Amino acid sequence: MKNILRPVIVMFVALTIVTGLVYPAIVTALGQAAFHREANGSLIERDGKIVGSEIIGQQFDAPRYFWGRLSATTPNPYNAGSSGGSNLGPTNSVLADEVTARVAALRGAVGSGQSAAAVPVDLVTSSGSGLDPEISPAAALYQVERVAAARGMSTGQVEALVAQATTGRQFGLLGEPRVNVLKLNLALDGVGALK
Repeated sequence: MKNILRPVIVMFVALTIVTGLVYPAIVTALGQAAFHREANGSLIERDGKIVGSEIIGQQFDAPRYFWGRLSATTPNPYNAGSSGGSNLGPTNSVLADEVTARVAALRGAVGSGQSAAAVPVDLVTSSGSGLDPEISPAAALYQVERVAAARGMSTGQVEALVAQATTGRQFGLLGEPRVNVLKLNLALDGVGALK
């Protein structure tokens, strides 16, 4: 029996040390060395205070701010501890009712120039993770009139900020152009230039 248990125990201890201590330590060290900002959450700091993360959305619902994608996380929106989609399919009546209500709310909140325009789909649906920090440029432009009116700015000024906040496709090929909502709202508040 000793001949069987000893190698099993030795292997168990060795694999525990390698996979539970050595490997995580190496990966953590490499992440901190090569991707320090990303490994620490891509945090956005202003005046010595962390105001959010570049990669996790936040709830904005005041008229003076751009609104992001809906969050499907519960019990709180943009809760990274419960990341996940709603799992509601396109034929689900609950999803259809939610989208209809969101479209009505958005149309009621935007200026008269946008009330008849098509509402961008990313403003009425949640992402797969429920944490998406970005919206499409079309979704940002849809909100310009409301934000400009709430802030007493011209639509041209707000559109210029949206243009500055728009990130193109990665390497010019991958993904779609996008706007980080938190960075855009910080720029609106005059906290700092877009980075």
